[in-house]
Amino acid sequence: MMLERPRAPWPYDLLPKVGEFSVVSDDVRDGEMLASTFTLAGDNLSPQLSWSGFPPETKSFTVTCFDPDAPTTSGFWHWVAINLPVSTTSLARGAALPEGVKQLRNDFGEEGYGGAAPPPGDFAHRYIFAVHALDIDSIDADGDEPPAYAGFNLAFHTLARAVVTPIYQIKD
Repeated sequence: MMLERPRAPWPYDLLPKVGEFSVVSDDVRDGEMLASTFTLAGDNLSPQLSWSGFPPETKSFTVTCFDPDAPTTSGFWHWVAINLPVSTTSLARGAALPEGVKQLRNDFGEEGYGGAAPPPGDFAHRYIFAVHALDIDSIDADGDEPPAYAGFNLAFHTLARAVVTPIYQIKD
């Protein structure tokens, strides 16, 4: 079932411009299809990510996964991990996160990573895995906040951002 609609804009074009740095992954690549390991119907594991080249004044990181192509007016948040210490520059597949890191509820209503799950037959969705370098030590949150809460804070505190954007589609 193809839902007739235009493709959503690149979400970061709608926010203040920030610097860039590099994120790479052993598991996902820009424009390439996600393996079932990283989908909700598969193993539902977060991919391995490593980053470098962030600004020296970075105090913490937030890692997110966002699908702007979900058939909603607000996209779909698959993962929001806040308050990663600046000493953290990689996450393993199925990330065990450092102490003090909080994962907010994703749009499935659960804490942590929720894998790709576009509607069957819809066009390929983009899954934007972003690492945000922040100018603050932490985002004040108890973990029950919605992803938009983190997004709001990121708009004001992101120094630079690194993204890798694989795609996923379920054929009819």
